[in-house]
Amino acid sequence: MPLLVLLATIAFALSPFLAPGFGGFEPNQFPIPQVDPPVQPAGYAFAIWGLIYGWLIVGAGYGLWQRRDDADWAAMRVPLIVSLLVGTTWLPVAQASATWATVLIWIMWAFAVWALLRAPGHGRSDAWLGRAPVALYAGWLTAASCVSLGLMAAGFGGMDQQVAALLALVIALGLATLVARQRPDALGFLAAVIWALIGVCVHNWQDGAMSVLILAAIGAVALAALAARNMQRR
Repeated sequence: MPLLVLLATIAFALSPFLAPGFGGFEPNQFPIPQVDPPVQPAGYAFAIWGLIYGWLIVGAGYGLWQRRDDADWAAMRVPLIVSLLVGTTWLPVAQASATWATVLIWIMWAFAVWALLRAPGHGRSDAWLGRAPVALYAGWLTAASCVSLGLMAAGFGGMDQQVAALLALVIALGLATLVARQRPDALGFLAAVIWALIGVCVHNWQDGAMSVLILAAIGAVALAALAARNMQRR
């Protein structure tokens, strides 16, 4: 099982080569084209994937090398493998269908959070190499899955872009709070969500949706306060 985690992680990290040039959903992938949607973070925010890929690989390698028979590590491996394997297919699917990509990213999110809730973290090395990379991955997926939901809501005519963005942010903040309360030691989880919220603020800073910017900023501050409280309790 530790070897499968490493192989799945490497496959996931190499998946961008399956969809070269992918830069997000195209506006015309939706019945109502989504041009400059306010729910989407600024482009620079997606650079976090480099850190996620690298940290997951290092953690998986350490798990194989040093924690092959550790029961604390074994608990998270199956859901993590499922999330990563689904994620390996996500980019090609996203190029073909925004709808199916949204379904897949929620599956990725569910299994990533499951893995996080079962992740190790008693010792320093277990915390940094077992829990932390999974937390960062699950946190970013929390934001990304809600962004996809917001795009779908606006793109299929359920509501206008601004309302869809506000709804998506409320859902993301609610989910982030629930997970953080279940796993208060997973600070990387909140860090990834805050990073995404700051990206939304930057995206809407000039000529964007002011209400979306304000909610994203309030949400980022609230989650930062929750993270600080969790650190203090530890």
